[in-house]
Amino acid sequence: MKPGFYRTAALLAALILGALLPQAAEAVWLVQWLIMVMLLLIFLQVRVTRDALHRSHLVLLAVNLAMGFAGWGLGWLVGGREVGLAVFFAGITPTASAAPVVTGFLRGRTEYVIASFLLTNLVISALMPALLPLVLGHATPELFHDVLTKIGVVVFGPLALAWVVRLLHPAASAWPRRLGNASFGLWVLALFLITANAGSFLRRQADLSHTVLLEIAVLSALVCAANFGLGRLIGGRAFPREASQSLGQKNTSLTIYLALTFASPLVALGPTFYVLWHNLWNSWQLHRQHRLAPPPGP
Repeated sequence: MKPGFYRTAALLAALILGALLPQAAEAVWLVQWLIMVMLLLIFLQVRVTRDALHRSHLVLLAVNLAMGFAGWGLGWLVGGREVGLAVFFAGITPTASAAPVVTGFLRGRTEYVIASFLLTNLVISALMPALLPLVLGHATPELFHDVLTKIGVVVFGPLALAWVVRLLHPAASAWPRRLGNASFGLWVLALFLITANAGSFLRRQADLSHTVLLEIAVLSALVCAANFGLGRLIGGRAFPREASQSLGQKNTSLTIYLALTFASPLVALGPTFYVLWHNLWNSWQLHRQHRLAPPPGP
Protein backbone atom coordinates (compact mmCIF):
# COMPACT_ATOMS: atom_id res chain seq x y z
CA MET A 1 0.00 0.00 0.00
CA LYS A 2 2.71 2.48 0.92
CA PRO A 3 4.32 2.82 -2.54
CA GLY A 4 0.94 3.42 -4.15
CA PHE A 5 -0.13 5.84 -1.42
CA TYR A 6 3.02 7.94 -1.53
CA ARG A 7 3.07 8.08 -5.32
CA THR A 8 -0.54 9.21 -5.43
CA ALA A 9 0.23 11.82 -2.77
CA ALA A 10 3.14 13.07 -4.87
CA LEU A 11 0.92 13.35 -7.95
CA LEU A 12 -1.74 15.24 -6.00
CA ALA A 13 0.94 17.54 -4.59
CA ALA A 14 2.17 18.25 -8.13
CA LEU A 15 -1.38 19.17 -9.18
CA ILE A 16 -1.92 21.44 -6.16
CA LEU A 17 1.47 23.17 -6.35
CA GLY A 18 1.10 23.67 -10.09
CA ALA A 19 -2.26 25.36 -9.54
CA LEU A 20 -0.76 27.59 -6.82
CA LEU A 21 2.37 28.52 -8.80
CA PRO A 22 1.26 29.50 -12.31
CA GLN A 23 4.55 31.38 -12.76
CA ALA A 24 6.20 28.00 -13.37
CA ALA A 25 4.42 27.93 -16.74
CA GLU A 26 7.45 29.73 -18.15
CA ALA A 27 9.29 26.39 -18.03
CA VAL A 28 6.57 24.33 -19.73
CA TRP A 29 8.91 23.85 -22.73
CA LEU A 30 10.74 21.29 -20.56
CA VAL A 31 7.79 18.89 -20.78
CA GLN A 32 8.83 17.63 -24.22
CA TRP A 33 12.30 16.68 -22.98
CA LEU A 34 10.98 15.08 -19.79
CA ILE A 35 8.67 12.88 -21.86
CA MET A 36 11.50 11.88 -24.19
CA VAL A 37 13.73 10.83 -21.27
CA MET A 38 10.89 8.82 -19.68
CA LEU A 39 10.15 7.04 -22.95
CA LEU A 40 13.83 6.31 -23.50
CA LEU A 41 14.01 4.58 -20.10
CA ILE A 42 10.92 2.54 -20.94
CA PHE A 43 12.15 1.46 -24.36
CA LEU A 44 15.52 0.45 -22.93
CA GLN A 45 13.94 -2.27 -20.80
CA VAL A 46 10.93 -3.35 -22.85
CA ARG A 47 11.17 -6.66 -24.69
CA VAL A 48 8.01 -8.34 -25.96
CA THR A 49 7.86 -11.92 -27.19
CA ARG A 50 5.26 -13.30 -29.59
CA ASP A 51 3.69 -15.26 -26.72
CA ALA A 52 2.85 -12.00 -24.92
CA LEU A 53 0.54 -10.83 -27.73
CA HIS A 54 -3.10 -11.96 -27.71
CA ARG A 55 -6.12 -11.25 -29.87
CA SER A 56 -7.57 -9.16 -27.04
CA HIS A 57 -4.72 -6.68 -27.60
CA LEU A 58 -6.21 -5.80 -30.99
CA VAL A 59 -9.62 -5.29 -29.38
CA LEU A 60 -8.04 -3.03 -26.76
CA LEU A 61 -6.39 -0.98 -29.48
CA ALA A 62 -9.65 -0.63 -31.40
CA VAL A 63 -11.57 0.40 -28.27
CA ASN A 64 -8.81 2.84 -27.33
CA LEU A 65 -9.22 4.58 -30.69
CA ALA A 66 -13.02 4.41 -30.55
CA MET A 67 -13.06 5.93 -27.05
CA GLY A 68 -11.27 9.00 -28.35
CA PHE A 69 -13.87 9.64 -31.03
CA ALA A 70 -16.78 8.72 -28.75
CA GLY A 71 -15.49 11.25 -26.21
CA TRP A 72 -15.04 13.81 -28.97
CA GLY A 73 -18.66 13.44 -30.07
CA LEU A 74 -20.05 13.43 -26.53
CA GLY A 75 -17.99 16.48 -25.59
CA TRP A 76 -19.26 18.36 -28.66
CA LEU A 77 -22.86 17.60 -27.69
CA VAL A 78 -22.36 18.62 -24.06
CA GLY A 79 -20.11 21.67 -24.30
CA GLY A 80 -18.96 22.39 -27.85
CA ARG A 81 -15.63 22.23 -29.65
CA GLU A 82 -13.19 22.82 -26.78
CA VAL A 83 -14.89 20.32 -24.48
CA GLY A 84 -15.03 17.81 -27.34
CA LEU A 85 -11.30 18.15 -27.97
CA ALA A 86 -10.50 17.87 -24.26
CA VAL A 87 -12.41 14.58 -23.98
CA PHE A 88 -10.91 13.35 -27.27
CA PHE A 89 -7.39 13.73 -25.92
CA ALA A 90 -8.42 11.97 -22.69
CA GLY A 91 -9.99 9.06 -24.57
CA ILE A 92 -7.38 8.55 -27.30
CA THR A 93 -4.47 8.36 -24.83
CA PRO A 94 -2.56 5.03 -25.06
CA THR A 95 -1.51 2.74 -22.20
CA ALA A 96 0.64 4.28 -19.46
CA SER A 97 4.25 3.33 -18.92
CA ALA A 98 3.43 2.78 -15.22
CA ALA A 99 0.58 0.35 -15.99
CA PRO A 100 2.82 -2.76 -15.85
CA VAL A 101 4.13 -1.64 -12.44
CA VAL A 102 0.64 -1.23 -10.97
CA THR A 103 -0.42 -4.53 -12.54
CA GLY A 104 2.49 -6.22 -10.79
CA PHE A 105 1.36 -4.80 -7.43
CA LEU A 106 -2.11 -6.18 -8.19
CA ARG A 107 -0.69 -9.68 -8.85
CA GLY A 108 -1.37 -9.44 -12.58
CA ARG A 109 0.78 -10.56 -15.53
CA THR A 110 2.95 -7.62 -16.48
CA GLU A 111 4.03 -9.02 -19.86
CA TYR A 112 0.46 -8.60 -21.12
CA VAL A 113 0.42 -4.92 -20.13
CA ILE A 114 3.89 -4.29 -21.57
CA ALA A 115 2.64 -5.60 -24.90
CA SER A 116 -0.38 -3.28 -24.62
CA PHE A 117 1.89 -0.34 -23.89
CA LEU A 118 4.02 -0.94 -26.97
CA LEU A 119 1.10 -1.68 -29.30
CA THR A 120 -1.12 1.26 -28.30
CA ASN A 121 1.66 3.84 -27.98
CA LEU A 122 3.32 3.03 -31.29
CA VAL A 123 0.12 2.61 -33.34
CA ILE A 124 -1.71 5.62 -31.91
CA SER A 125 1.42 7.76 -32.27
CA ALA A 126 1.73 6.67 -35.89
CA LEU A 127 -1.93 7.57 -36.53
CA MET A 128 -1.87 10.94 -34.78
CA PRO A 129 -0.59 12.93 -37.81
CA ALA A 130 -3.80 11.93 -39.61
CA LEU A 131 -6.18 12.02 -36.62
CA LEU A 132 -5.26 15.41 -35.15
CA PRO A 133 -5.90 17.50 -38.28
CA LEU A 134 -9.26 15.73 -38.56
CA VAL A 135 -10.48 16.56 -35.05
CA LEU A 136 -8.91 20.03 -34.99
CA GLY A 137 -10.87 20.91 -38.09
CA HIS A 138 -8.06 22.15 -40.33
CA ALA A 139 -6.57 19.18 -42.15
CA THR A 140 -3.75 20.88 -44.04
CA PRO A 141 -0.44 19.39 -45.26
CA GLU A 142 1.39 21.82 -42.96
CA LEU A 143 -0.42 20.56 -39.84
CA PHE A 144 0.10 16.93 -40.88
CA HIS A 145 3.82 17.62 -41.25
CA ASP A 146 4.01 19.44 -37.90
CA VAL A 147 2.30 16.60 -36.01
CA LEU A 148 4.39 13.98 -37.81
CA THR A 149 7.57 15.84 -36.90
CA LYS A 150 6.63 16.24 -33.23
CA ILE A 151 5.55 12.61 -32.87
CA GLY A 152 8.69 11.44 -34.66
CA VAL A 153 10.94 13.38 -32.31
CA VAL A 154 9.08 12.70 -29.05
CA VAL A 155 8.13 9.02 -29.48
CA PHE A 156 10.09 7.38 -32.28
CA GLY A 157 13.30 9.29 -31.50
CA PRO A 158 13.67 7.67 -28.04
CA LEU A 159 12.64 4.30 -29.52
CA ALA A 160 15.42 4.43 -32.11
CA LEU A 161 17.96 5.72 -29.57
CA ALA A 162 17.08 2.92 -27.12
CA TRP A 163 17.59 0.33 -29.86
CA VAL A 164 21.03 1.74 -30.69
CA VAL A 165 22.09 1.99 -27.03
CA ARG A 166 21.03 -1.60 -26.29
CA LEU A 167 22.83 -2.79 -29.40
CA LEU A 168 26.08 -1.10 -28.38
CA HIS A 169 25.73 -1.67 -24.63
CA PRO A 170 23.36 -4.56 -23.73
CA ALA A 171 23.74 -3.86 -20.00
CA ALA A 172 21.80 -0.62 -20.54
CA SER A 173 18.56 -2.59 -20.30
CA ALA A 174 19.14 -2.69 -16.53
CA TRP A 175 19.35 1.09 -16.16
CA PRO A 176 15.60 1.75 -15.93
CA ARG A 177 15.19 -0.62 -12.96
CA ARG A 178 17.84 1.30 -11.07
CA LEU A 179 16.29 4.63 -12.06
CA GLY A 180 12.65 3.77 -11.37
CA ASN A 181 12.20 6.50 -8.75
CA ALA A 182 13.96 9.02 -10.97
CA SER A 183 11.58 8.26 -13.82
CA PHE A 184 8.60 8.79 -11.54
CA GLY A 185 10.15 12.06 -10.35
CA LEU A 186 10.38 13.24 -13.96
CA TRP A 187 6.66 12.56 -14.43
CA VAL A 188 5.80 14.45 -11.22
CA LEU A 189 7.85 17.42 -12.46
CA ALA A 190 6.14 17.26 -15.86
CA LEU A 191 2.72 17.16 -14.21
CA PHE A 192 3.63 20.16 -12.03
CA LEU A 193 4.65 22.19 -15.11
CA ILE A 194 1.55 21.10 -17.04
CA THR A 195 -0.74 22.10 -14.18
CA ALA A 196 1.07 25.41 -13.74
CA ASN A 197 0.58 26.13 -17.43
CA ALA A 198 -3.12 25.30 -17.16
CA GLY A 199 -3.41 27.50 -14.06
CA SER A 200 -1.69 30.39 -15.83
CA PHE A 201 -4.06 30.04 -18.77
CA LEU A 202 -7.15 29.94 -16.54
CA ARG A 203 -6.08 33.05 -14.62
CA ARG A 204 -5.83 34.95 -17.88
CA GLN A 205 -9.32 33.78 -18.87
CA ALA A 206 -11.40 35.59 -16.29
CA ASP A 207 -14.56 35.13 -18.34
CA LEU A 208 -14.18 31.36 -18.71
CA SER A 209 -17.29 29.56 -17.53
CA HIS A 210 -16.93 27.27 -14.55
CA THR A 211 -19.46 25.07 -16.29
CA VAL A 212 -16.91 24.27 -19.01
CA LEU A 213 -14.38 23.12 -16.41
CA LEU A 214 -17.01 20.99 -14.69
CA GLU A 215 -18.01 19.44 -18.02
CA ILE A 216 -14.39 18.51 -18.83
CA ALA A 217 -13.84 17.07 -15.34
CA VAL A 218 -17.05 15.00 -15.36
CA LEU A 219 -16.67 13.71 -18.91
CA SER A 220 -13.02 12.72 -18.36
CA ALA A 221 -14.16 10.83 -15.23
CA LEU A 222 -16.80 9.01 -17.30
CA VAL A 223 -14.19 8.09 -19.91
CA CYS A 224 -11.91 6.79 -17.15
CA ALA A 225 -14.66 4.63 -15.63
CA ALA A 226 -15.66 3.30 -19.05
CA ASN A 227 -12.06 2.41 -19.88
CA PHE A 228 -11.46 0.39 -16.73
CA GLY A 229 -14.84 -1.32 -17.05
CA LEU A 230 -14.58 -2.14 -20.77
CA GLY A 231 -11.02 -3.34 -20.29
CA ARG A 232 -12.18 -5.88 -17.73
CA LEU A 233 -14.83 -7.15 -20.16
CA ILE A 234 -12.32 -7.37 -23.03
CA GLY A 235 -9.86 -9.31 -20.89
CA GLY A 236 -12.52 -11.89 -20.03
CA ARG A 237 -11.64 -14.66 -17.62
CA ALA A 238 -8.04 -14.87 -18.80
CA PHE A 239 -6.85 -11.24 -18.43
CA PRO A 240 -9.51 -9.12 -16.66
CA ARG A 241 -7.15 -7.15 -14.45
CA GLU A 242 -4.43 -6.81 -17.07
CA ALA A 243 -6.76 -5.57 -19.82
CA SER A 244 -8.49 -3.19 -17.40
CA GLN A 245 -5.18 -1.55 -16.50
CA SER A 246 -4.08 -1.49 -20.14
CA LEU A 247 -7.15 0.45 -21.25
CA GLY A 248 -7.77 2.47 -18.09
CA GLN A 249 -4.30 3.63 -17.01
CA LYS A 250 -3.17 6.21 -19.57
CA ASN A 251 0.08 7.71 -20.85
CA THR A 252 -1.37 11.19 -20.36
CA SER A 253 2.00 12.93 -20.61
CA LEU A 254 1.97 12.31 -24.36
CA THR A 255 -1.52 13.63 -25.09
CA ILE A 256 -1.18 16.54 -22.69
CA TYR A 257 1.91 17.59 -24.63
CA LEU A 258 0.08 17.22 -27.95
CA ALA A 259 -2.92 19.16 -26.64
CA LEU A 260 -0.68 22.00 -25.42
CA THR A 261 1.21 22.06 -28.73
CA PHE A 262 -1.67 21.87 -31.19
CA ALA A 263 -4.77 22.97 -29.25
CA SER A 264 -4.78 24.95 -25.96
CA PRO A 265 -4.18 24.64 -22.20
CA LEU A 266 -7.95 24.39 -21.76
CA VAL A 267 -8.08 21.33 -24.03
CA ALA A 268 -5.11 19.84 -22.14
CA LEU A 269 -7.29 19.80 -19.02
CA GLY A 270 -9.05 16.71 -20.42
CA PRO A 271 -6.08 14.34 -20.00
CA THR A 272 -4.90 16.37 -16.97
CA PHE A 273 -8.14 15.60 -15.09
CA TYR A 274 -7.76 12.00 -16.25
CA VAL A 275 -4.48 11.82 -14.32
CA LEU A 276 -6.39 12.49 -11.11
CA TRP A 277 -9.16 9.97 -11.81
CA HIS A 278 -7.00 7.02 -12.83
CA ASN A 279 -4.61 7.55 -9.91
CA LEU A 280 -7.48 7.70 -7.43
CA TRP A 281 -8.81 4.40 -8.81
CA ASN A 282 -5.35 2.83 -8.72
CA SER A 283 -4.90 3.95 -5.11
CA TRP A 284 -8.17 2.26 -4.17
CA GLN A 285 -7.14 -0.93 -5.98
CA LEU A 286 -3.77 -1.00 -4.23
CA HIS A 287 -5.45 -0.37 -0.87
CA ARG A 288 -7.90 -3.23 -1.49
CA GLN A 289 -5.12 -5.57 -2.65
CA HIS A 290 -3.08 -4.75 0.46
CA ARG A 291 -6.02 -5.73 2.66
CA LEU A 292 -6.44 -9.04 0.82
CA ALA A 293 -2.76 -9.99 0.75
CA PRO A 294 0.56 -8.52 1.93
CA PRO A 295 2.68 -6.70 -0.67
CA PRO A 296 5.14 -8.79 -2.70
CA GLY A 297 8.73 -9.02 -1.55
CA PRO A 298 11.61 -7.41 -3.44
